[in-house]
Amino acid sequence: MNLISLVLAAGKGTRMKSELPKVLHKVNGIPMIKKILDELNKLKTVENILVLGHKKEMVLEELGDVSHVLQEEQLGTGHAVMMAKEKLKGFKGTLLVTCGDTPLLRAETLKELCDKHTAAGASTTVLTSMLENPFGYGRIVKDGGSVRAIVEEKEATDEVKSIKEVNAGVYCFDSEKLFHALDKIKNENEKGEYYLTDVIKIQVENGEKIESYILEDNNEILGVNSKAQLAEASEVLRARKNVELMEDGVILLDPKATYIEDGVKIGSDTVIYPGVIIEGSSVIGKNVELIGNTRIENSQIYDKVRIESSVIEKSIIEAGVTIGPFAHIRPKSHLKAGVHIGNFVETKNSTLEAGVKAGHLTYLGDAHVGADTNIGAGTITCNYDGKNKHKTIIGEKAFIGSDTMLVAPVEVGDNAITGAGSTITKNIPSNALGVARAKQIIKKEWSKK
Repeated sequence: MNLISLVLAAGKGTRMKSELPKVLHKVNGIPMIKKILDELNKLKTVENILVLGHKKEMVLEELGDVSHVLQEEQLGTGHAVMMAKEKLKGFKGTLLVTCGDTPLLRAETLKELCDKHTAAGASTTVLTSMLENPFGYGRIVKDGGSVRAIVEEKEATDEVKSIKEVNAGVYCFDSEKLFHALDKIKNENEKGEYYLTDVIKIQVENGEKIESYILEDNNEILGVNSKAQLAEASEVLRARKNVELMEDGVILLDPKATYIEDGVKIGSDTVIYPGVIIEGSSVIGKNVELIGNTRIENSQIYDKVRIESSVIEKSIIEAGVTIGPFAHIRPKSHLKAGVHIGNFVETKNSTLEAGVKAGHLTYLGDAHVGADTNIGAGTITCNYDGKNKHKTIIGEKAFIGSDTMLVAPVEVGDNAITGAGSTITKNIPSNALGVARAKQIIKKEWSKK
Protein backbone atom coordinates (compact mmCIF):
# COMPACT_ATOMS: atom_id res chain seq x y z
CA MET A 1 0.00 0.00 0.00
CA ASN A 2 1.24 3.47 -0.94
CA LEU A 3 0.53 5.11 2.43
CA ILE A 4 1.56 8.37 4.12
CA SER A 5 0.29 9.43 7.52
CA LEU A 6 -0.41 12.99 8.62
CA VAL A 7 -0.57 13.61 12.38
CA LEU A 8 -2.30 16.80 13.53
CA ALA A 9 -0.26 18.01 16.50
CA ALA A 10 -0.22 21.81 16.36
CA GLY A 11 -2.75 22.70 19.07
CA LYS A 12 -1.98 24.47 22.35
CA GLY A 13 -3.99 22.09 24.53
CA THR A 14 -5.13 24.88 26.87
CA ARG A 15 -7.26 22.49 28.96
CA MET A 16 -4.09 20.65 29.98
CA LYS A 17 -3.06 23.79 31.93
CA SER A 18 0.62 23.08 31.36
CA GLU A 19 3.73 24.72 29.93
CA LEU A 20 4.44 21.45 28.15
CA PRO A 21 2.88 20.96 24.69
CA LYS A 22 -0.07 18.59 25.00
CA VAL A 23 1.40 15.94 22.70
CA LEU A 24 4.51 15.65 24.88
CA HIS A 25 2.62 14.62 27.98
CA LYS A 26 3.35 10.99 28.78
CA VAL A 27 0.90 8.10 28.69
CA ASN A 28 2.24 5.12 30.61
CA GLY A 29 5.77 6.45 30.30
CA ILE A 30 5.81 7.49 26.62
CA PRO A 31 5.03 10.96 25.15
CA MET A 32 1.67 10.78 23.38
CA ILE A 33 3.11 11.81 20.02
CA LYS A 34 5.84 9.17 20.24
CA LYS A 35 3.31 6.49 21.14
CA ILE A 36 1.29 7.39 18.03
CA LEU A 37 4.39 7.39 15.80
CA ASP A 38 5.40 3.98 17.18
CA GLU A 39 2.03 2.58 16.08
CA LEU A 40 2.20 4.28 12.67
CA ASN A 41 5.68 2.86 12.06
CA LYS A 42 4.20 -0.63 12.35
CA LEU A 43 2.16 0.14 9.22
CA LYS A 44 5.31 0.57 7.12
CA THR A 45 4.21 3.98 5.87
CA VAL A 46 6.19 5.78 3.18
CA GLU A 47 6.40 8.78 5.50
CA ASN A 48 4.89 10.07 8.73
CA ILE A 49 4.38 13.83 8.62
CA LEU A 50 3.62 15.91 11.72
CA VAL A 51 1.67 19.16 11.58
CA LEU A 52 3.30 21.25 14.32
CA GLY A 53 2.59 24.67 15.72
CA HIS A 54 2.54 25.52 19.42
CA LYS A 55 6.05 25.14 20.92
CA LYS A 56 7.20 23.08 17.95
CA GLU A 57 10.82 23.42 19.11
CA MET A 58 10.06 21.35 22.22
CA VAL A 59 8.37 18.65 20.14
CA LEU A 60 11.29 18.48 17.72
CA GLU A 61 13.78 18.37 20.59
CA GLU A 62 11.98 15.30 21.93
CA LEU A 63 11.52 13.52 18.60
CA GLY A 64 14.65 14.56 16.73
CA ASP A 65 14.72 14.93 12.96
CA VAL A 66 11.13 14.08 11.97
CA SER A 67 9.21 15.05 8.86
CA HIS A 68 6.93 17.98 9.65
CA VAL A 69 5.10 21.05 8.39
CA LEU A 70 4.18 24.20 10.29
CA GLN A 71 0.70 25.50 11.11
CA GLU A 72 1.52 28.86 12.63
CA GLU A 73 -2.10 29.87 13.17
CA GLN A 74 -4.52 27.14 14.22
CA LEU A 75 -7.58 27.61 12.00
CA GLY A 76 -9.15 24.18 12.19
CA THR A 77 -8.47 20.61 11.12
CA GLY A 78 -9.03 21.34 7.44
CA HIS A 79 -6.54 24.19 7.62
CA ALA A 80 -4.01 21.89 9.34
CA VAL A 81 -4.19 19.39 6.47
CA MET A 82 -3.86 22.23 3.94
CA MET A 83 -0.43 23.00 5.44
CA ALA A 84 0.85 19.69 4.05
CA LYS A 85 -0.36 20.29 0.50
CA GLU A 86 3.00 21.42 -0.87
CA LYS A 87 4.88 18.61 0.91
CA LEU A 88 2.48 16.05 -0.56
CA LYS A 89 2.59 17.49 -4.05
CA GLY A 90 2.82 14.64 -6.58
CA PHE A 91 1.89 11.95 -4.05
CA LYS A 92 -0.71 9.50 -5.34
CA GLY A 93 -1.96 7.09 -2.74
CA THR A 94 -3.67 6.90 0.64
CA LEU A 95 -3.29 9.67 3.21
CA LEU A 96 -4.07 8.55 6.76
CA VAL A 97 -4.99 11.55 8.91
CA THR A 98 -4.97 11.15 12.68
CA CYS A 99 -4.49 13.35 15.75
CA GLY A 100 -1.56 13.74 18.11
CA ASP A 101 -3.75 13.38 21.20
CA THR A 102 -5.26 9.92 20.54
CA PRO A 103 -2.58 7.61 21.97
CA LEU A 104 -4.84 4.57 22.40
CA LEU A 105 -5.22 3.84 18.68
CA ARG A 106 -3.66 0.51 17.75
CA ALA A 107 -1.68 -0.19 14.60
CA GLU A 108 -4.01 -3.14 13.95
CA THR A 109 -7.03 -0.82 13.88
CA LEU A 110 -5.34 1.65 11.55
CA LYS A 111 -4.29 -1.15 9.20
CA GLU A 112 -7.85 -2.51 9.07
CA LEU A 113 -9.12 1.01 8.34
CA CYS A 114 -6.63 1.43 5.48
CA ASP A 115 -7.33 -2.07 4.12
CA LYS A 116 -11.07 -1.41 3.99
CA HIS A 117 -10.46 1.96 2.31
CA THR A 118 -8.35 0.31 -0.40
CA ALA A 119 -10.68 -2.65 -0.91
CA ALA A 120 -13.76 -0.40 -1.21
CA GLY A 121 -12.08 1.97 -3.66
CA ALA A 122 -13.47 4.86 -1.60
CA SER A 123 -12.53 8.52 -1.84
CA THR A 124 -12.64 8.69 1.95
CA THR A 125 -13.06 6.16 4.75
CA VAL A 126 -13.95 7.41 8.23
CA LEU A 127 -13.03 5.61 11.45
CA THR A 128 -16.17 5.42 13.58
CA SER A 129 -17.39 4.01 16.88
CA MET A 130 -20.71 2.90 18.36
CA LEU A 131 -21.46 4.70 21.63
CA GLU A 132 -24.41 4.21 23.97
CA ASN A 133 -24.11 7.86 24.96
CA PRO A 134 -22.89 9.69 21.84
CA PHE A 135 -23.47 13.20 23.21
CA GLY A 136 -20.89 15.68 21.93
CA TYR A 137 -19.67 13.57 19.01
CA GLY A 138 -20.33 14.11 15.32
CA ARG A 139 -22.95 11.59 14.16
CA ILE A 140 -22.42 9.41 11.08
CA VAL A 141 -25.45 9.63 8.79
CA LYS A 142 -25.66 6.76 6.29
CA ASP A 143 -27.68 5.74 3.30
CA GLY A 144 -27.44 2.12 2.15
CA GLY A 145 -24.26 1.58 4.19
CA SER A 146 -22.33 4.52 2.74
CA VAL A 147 -21.64 7.70 4.69
CA ARG A 148 -23.78 10.62 3.59
CA ALA A 149 -22.84 13.20 6.22
CA ILE A 150 -21.07 13.88 9.52
CA VAL A 151 -23.38 16.07 11.62
CA GLU A 152 -22.04 17.84 14.71
CA GLU A 153 -24.04 17.78 17.96
CA LYS A 154 -25.12 21.42 17.89
CA GLU A 155 -26.40 21.10 14.31
CA ALA A 156 -28.15 17.74 14.76
CA THR A 157 -31.91 17.18 14.76
CA ASP A 158 -33.43 14.90 17.39
CA GLU A 159 -33.52 12.12 14.80
CA VAL A 160 -29.81 12.52 14.02
CA LYS A 161 -28.97 12.74 17.75
CA SER A 162 -30.45 9.25 18.18
CA ILE A 163 -27.70 7.82 15.92
CA LYS A 164 -25.07 5.95 17.96
CA GLU A 165 -22.35 5.72 15.31
CA VAL A 166 -19.94 8.62 15.80
CA ASN A 167 -16.89 10.13 14.12
CA ALA A 168 -13.58 9.08 15.71
CA GLY A 169 -11.64 11.84 13.92
CA VAL A 170 -9.37 9.50 11.93
CA TYR A 171 -9.61 9.28 8.14
CA CYS A 172 -8.18 7.55 5.09
CA PHE A 173 -8.25 9.78 2.02
CA ASP A 174 -7.42 9.38 -1.63
CA SER A 175 -4.78 12.12 -1.48
CA GLU A 176 -5.55 13.74 -4.83
CA LYS A 177 -9.30 13.79 -4.22
CA LEU A 178 -8.74 15.15 -0.72
CA PHE A 179 -6.87 18.25 -1.82
CA HIS A 180 -9.30 18.81 -4.67
CA ALA A 181 -12.09 19.03 -2.05
CA LEU A 182 -9.99 21.03 0.42
CA ASP A 183 -9.66 23.81 -2.16
CA LYS A 184 -13.43 24.24 -1.93
CA ILE A 185 -14.07 24.28 1.82
CA LYS A 186 -14.93 27.56 3.53
CA ASN A 187 -14.72 28.95 7.03
CA GLU A 188 -18.24 30.34 7.25
CA ASN A 189 -18.93 29.22 10.81
CA GLU A 190 -18.88 30.62 14.37
CA LYS A 191 -15.17 30.01 14.87
CA GLY A 192 -14.09 31.03 11.38
CA GLU A 193 -12.26 27.71 10.99
CA TYR A 194 -11.82 25.24 8.14
CA TYR A 195 -13.22 21.84 9.12
CA LEU A 196 -11.92 18.61 7.66
CA THR A 197 -15.41 17.10 7.90
CA ASP A 198 -16.52 19.58 5.20
CA VAL A 199 -14.46 17.49 2.77
CA ILE A 200 -16.95 14.64 3.23
CA LYS A 201 -19.83 17.00 2.51
CA ILE A 202 -18.23 18.16 -0.75
CA GLN A 203 -17.36 14.61 -1.82
CA VAL A 204 -20.91 13.41 -1.16
CA GLU A 205 -22.27 16.26 -3.28
CA ASN A 206 -19.91 15.13 -6.05
CA GLY A 207 -21.30 11.59 -5.84
CA GLU A 208 -18.04 10.12 -4.50
CA LYS A 209 -17.92 6.97 -2.36
CA ILE A 210 -17.51 7.53 1.40
CA GLU A 211 -17.11 4.49 3.66
CA SER A 212 -16.75 3.92 7.40
CA TYR A 213 -14.88 1.41 9.53
CA ILE A 214 -16.39 0.73 12.98
CA LEU A 215 -14.03 0.26 15.93
CA GLU A 216 -14.33 -2.80 18.13
CA ASP A 217 -12.77 -1.12 21.21
CA ASN A 218 -14.29 2.28 21.99
CA ASN A 219 -11.37 3.13 24.27
CA GLU A 220 -9.25 3.71 21.17
CA ILE A 221 -11.00 6.95 20.29
CA LEU A 222 -10.29 8.58 23.67
CA GLY A 223 -8.74 11.97 23.00
CA VAL A 224 -6.55 13.47 25.70
CA ASN A 225 -7.48 17.08 26.42
CA SER A 226 -7.01 17.26 30.18
CA LYS A 227 -4.92 15.79 32.99
CA ALA A 228 -7.90 13.60 33.95
CA GLN A 229 -8.08 12.14 30.43
CA LEU A 230 -4.29 11.71 30.49
CA ALA A 231 -4.63 9.53 33.59
CA GLU A 232 -7.50 7.62 31.97
CA ALA A 233 -5.43 6.91 28.84
CA SER A 234 -2.47 5.75 30.94
CA GLU A 235 -4.74 3.42 32.88
CA VAL A 236 -5.96 1.82 29.65
CA LEU A 237 -2.40 1.39 28.34
CA ARG A 238 -1.22 -0.11 31.65
CA ALA A 239 -4.07 -2.61 31.55
CA ARG A 240 -3.15 -3.56 27.97
CA LYS A 241 0.50 -3.95 28.96
CA ASN A 242 -0.36 -6.12 31.95
CA VAL A 243 -2.54 -8.43 29.85
CA GLU A 244 0.21 -8.72 27.25
CA LEU A 245 2.76 -9.65 29.94
CA MET A 246 0.50 -12.20 31.60
CA GLU A 247 -0.21 -13.82 28.23
CA ASP A 248 3.58 -14.13 27.85
CA GLY A 249 3.89 -15.95 31.18
CA VAL A 250 4.52 -13.17 33.72
CA ILE A 251 2.74 -13.52 37.09
CA LEU A 252 1.13 -10.30 38.35
CA LEU A 253 -0.37 -10.87 41.79
CA ASP A 254 -2.53 -7.74 41.52
CA PRO A 255 -2.47 -6.18 38.03
CA LYS A 256 -4.45 -3.12 39.14
CA ALA A 257 -1.75 -2.25 41.69
CA THR A 258 1.18 -2.85 39.34
CA TYR A 259 2.63 -0.05 37.18
CA ILE A 260 4.61 -1.26 34.17
CA GLU A 261 5.40 1.15 31.35
CA ASP A 262 5.01 0.36 27.66
CA GLY A 263 8.72 0.01 26.88
CA VAL A 264 9.40 -2.67 29.52
CA LYS A 265 10.22 -6.32 28.67
CA ILE A 266 9.77 -9.14 31.20
CA GLY A 267 10.56 -12.86 31.01
CA SER A 268 8.24 -15.74 31.88
CA ASP A 269 7.58 -16.95 35.44
CA THR A 270 8.70 -13.66 36.91
CA VAL A 271 6.50 -12.81 39.92
CA ILE A 272 5.55 -9.19 40.50
CA TYR A 273 3.91 -8.12 43.75
CA PRO A 274 1.53 -5.16 44.25
CA GLY A 275 3.11 -1.71 44.36
CA VAL A 276 5.96 -2.49 41.95
CA ILE A 277 6.83 0.21 39.39
CA ILE A 278 8.91 -0.64 36.31
CA GLU A 279 9.83 2.27 34.04
CA GLY A 280 11.46 3.19 30.75
CA SER A 281 13.24 0.52 28.72
CA SER A 282 13.90 -1.85 31.62
CA VAL A 283 14.44 -5.52 30.75
CA ILE A 284 13.60 -8.11 33.40
CA GLY A 285 14.66 -11.75 33.03
CA LYS A 286 12.92 -15.02 33.88
CA ASN A 287 12.03 -16.31 37.37
CA VAL A 288 12.64 -12.91 38.95
CA GLU A 289 10.82 -11.94 42.15
CA LEU A 290 9.93 -8.28 42.59
CA ILE A 291 8.36 -7.55 45.96
CA GLY A 292 6.27 -4.56 47.14
CA ASN A 293 7.22 -0.94 46.58
CA THR A 294 10.18 -1.75 44.34
CA ARG A 295 10.89 0.76 41.58
CA ILE A 296 13.08 -0.15 38.61
CA GLU A 297 14.08 2.52 36.06
CA ASN A 298 15.88 1.84 32.76
CA SER A 299 17.76 -1.14 34.16
CA GLN A 300 18.62 -4.67 33.11
CA ILE A 301 17.72 -7.43 35.56
CA TYR A 302 18.95 -10.96 34.77
CA ASP A 303 17.27 -14.27 35.68
CA LYS A 304 16.48 -15.44 39.24
CA VAL A 305 17.02 -12.07 40.90
CA ARG A 306 15.08 -11.17 44.05
CA ILE A 307 14.44 -7.51 44.87
CA GLU A 308 12.39 -6.34 47.83
CA SER A 309 11.20 -2.78 48.49
CA SER A 310 14.20 -1.17 46.76
CA VAL A 311 15.04 1.36 44.04
CA ILE A 312 17.12 0.37 41.00
CA GLU A 313 18.20 3.13 38.57
CA LYS A 314 20.01 2.71 35.25
CA SER A 315 21.98 -0.30 36.43
CA ILE A 316 22.77 -3.92 35.56
CA ILE A 317 21.82 -6.68 38.00
CA GLU A 318 23.12 -10.12 37.02
CA ALA A 319 21.66 -13.56 37.73
CA GLY A 320 20.97 -14.70 41.28
CA VAL A 321 21.46 -11.32 42.94
CA THR A 322 19.38 -10.52 46.03
CA ILE A 323 18.61 -6.91 46.96
CA GLY A 324 16.79 -5.29 49.86
CA PRO A 325 14.70 -4.46 51.61
CA PHE A 326 15.29 -0.69 51.42
CA ALA A 327 18.38 -0.67 49.21
CA HIS A 328 19.16 2.01 46.61
CA ILE A 329 21.06 0.95 43.52
CA ARG A 330 21.93 4.24 41.83
CA PRO A 331 22.97 4.79 38.18
CA LYS A 332 25.93 2.95 36.64
CA SER A 333 25.98 0.20 39.24
CA HIS A 334 26.83 -3.30 38.02
CA LEU A 335 26.07 -6.14 40.40
CA LYS A 336 27.43 -9.44 39.12
CA ALA A 337 26.14 -12.97 39.72
CA GLY A 338 25.22 -13.91 43.27
CA VAL A 339 25.85 -10.52 44.87
CA HIS A 340 23.85 -9.81 48.04
CA ILE A 341 22.83 -6.26 48.88
CA GLY A 342 20.94 -5.94 52.17
CA ASN A 343 18.86 -3.29 53.87
CA PHE A 344 19.93 0.35 53.71
CA VAL A 345 22.81 -0.29 51.33
CA GLU A 346 23.48 2.23 48.53
CA THR A 347 25.69 1.78 45.48
CA LYS A 348 26.56 4.31 42.79
CA ASN A 349 28.81 4.00 39.73
CA SER A 350 30.29 0.82 41.19
CA THR A 351 31.00 -2.73 40.06
CA LEU A 352 30.56 -5.53 42.55
CA GLU A 353 32.04 -8.78 41.28
CA ALA A 354 30.40 -12.17 41.78
CA GLY A 355 29.58 -13.19 45.35
CA VAL A 356 30.16 -9.84 47.05
CA LYS A 357 28.09 -9.33 50.19
CA ALA A 358 27.11 -5.99 51.71
CA GLY A 359 24.47 -6.82 54.29
CA HIS A 360 23.45 -3.47 55.73
CA LEU A 361 24.04 0.23 56.30
CA THR A 362 26.71 0.75 53.65
CA TYR A 363 27.59 3.21 50.88
CA LEU A 364 29.70 2.05 47.92
CA GLY A 365 30.29 4.89 45.47
CA ASP A 366 32.83 4.95 42.61
CA ALA A 367 34.13 1.57 43.74
CA HIS A 368 35.27 -1.73 42.31
CA VAL A 369 34.85 -4.64 44.72
CA GLY A 370 36.47 -8.00 43.95
CA ALA A 371 34.71 -11.36 43.99
CA ASP A 372 33.59 -12.90 47.31
CA THR A 373 34.51 -9.87 49.37
CA ASN A 374 32.49 -9.16 52.51
CA ILE A 375 31.57 -5.57 53.33
CA GLY A 376 30.75 -4.98 57.01
CA ALA A 377 27.93 -2.79 58.30
CA GLY A 378 28.52 0.95 58.28
CA THR A 379 31.23 0.88 55.59
CA ILE A 380 31.56 4.03 53.52
CA THR A 381 33.70 4.76 50.48
CA CYS A 382 34.55 8.43 50.97
CA ASN A 383 34.67 9.17 47.25
CA TYR A 384 34.14 12.95 47.15
CA ASP A 385 36.68 15.47 48.43
CA GLY A 386 34.43 18.46 47.86
CA LYS A 387 35.69 19.03 44.33
CA ASN A 388 36.47 15.71 42.62
CA LYS A 389 35.30 12.10 42.77
CA HIS A 390 37.87 9.37 43.51
CA LYS A 391 37.86 5.58 43.14
CA THR A 392 38.10 2.86 45.75
CA ILE A 393 39.43 -0.54 44.65
CA ILE A 394 38.94 -3.58 46.88
CA GLY A 395 40.41 -6.94 45.91
CA GLU A 396 38.97 -10.44 46.01
CA LYS A 397 37.99 -12.22 49.24
CA ALA A 398 38.75 -9.16 51.32
CA PHE A 399 37.03 -8.55 54.66
CA ILE A 400 36.03 -4.96 55.34
CA GLY A 401 35.29 -4.58 59.06
CA SER A 402 32.21 -2.76 60.28
CA ASP A 403 32.27 1.04 60.32
CA THR A 404 35.30 1.27 58.01
CA MET A 405 35.84 4.60 56.23
CA LEU A 406 37.74 4.09 52.96
CA VAL A 407 39.08 7.52 51.97
CA ALA A 408 39.53 7.44 48.19
CA PRO A 409 41.66 7.15 46.21
CA VAL A 410 42.65 3.99 48.03
CA GLU A 411 43.21 0.30 47.32
CA VAL A 412 42.67 -2.77 49.48
CA GLY A 413 44.39 -5.94 48.24
CA ASP A 414 43.14 -9.52 47.88
CA ASN A 415 42.42 -11.31 51.18
CA ALA A 416 43.13 -8.10 53.10
CA ILE A 417 41.27 -7.17 56.28
CA THR A 418 40.35 -3.83 57.82
CA GLY A 419 39.74 -3.52 61.54
CA ALA A 420 36.30 -2.39 62.62
CA GLY A 421 36.03 1.37 63.08
CA SER A 422 39.09 2.13 60.93
CA THR A 423 39.60 5.17 58.72
CA ILE A 424 41.75 3.85 55.87
CA THR A 425 43.73 6.52 54.01
CA LYS A 426 46.61 4.39 52.71
CA ASN A 427 46.67 1.32 50.47
CA ILE A 428 46.52 -2.07 52.20
CA PRO A 429 48.56 -4.85 50.54
CA SER A 430 47.11 -8.28 49.85
CA ASN A 431 46.80 -10.59 52.89
CA ALA A 432 47.48 -7.66 55.28
CA LEU A 433 45.49 -6.20 58.16
CA GLY A 434 44.85 -2.47 58.15
CA VAL A 435 43.81 -0.77 61.39
CA ALA A 436 43.52 2.99 61.84
CA ARG A 437 41.68 4.08 64.96
CA ALA A 438 42.36 5.92 68.20
CA LYS A 439 43.81 4.02 71.15
CA GLN A 440 41.18 3.06 73.75
CA ILE A 441 41.71 4.73 77.13
CA ILE A 442 40.04 3.52 80.34
CA LYS A 443 39.86 5.75 83.43
CA LYS A 444 38.58 3.83 86.42
CA GLU A 445 35.96 5.31 88.75
CA TRP A 446 35.45 8.23 86.29
CA SER A 447 31.67 8.28 86.68
CA LYS A 448 31.89 8.98 90.42
CA LYS A 449 33.71 12.28 89.94
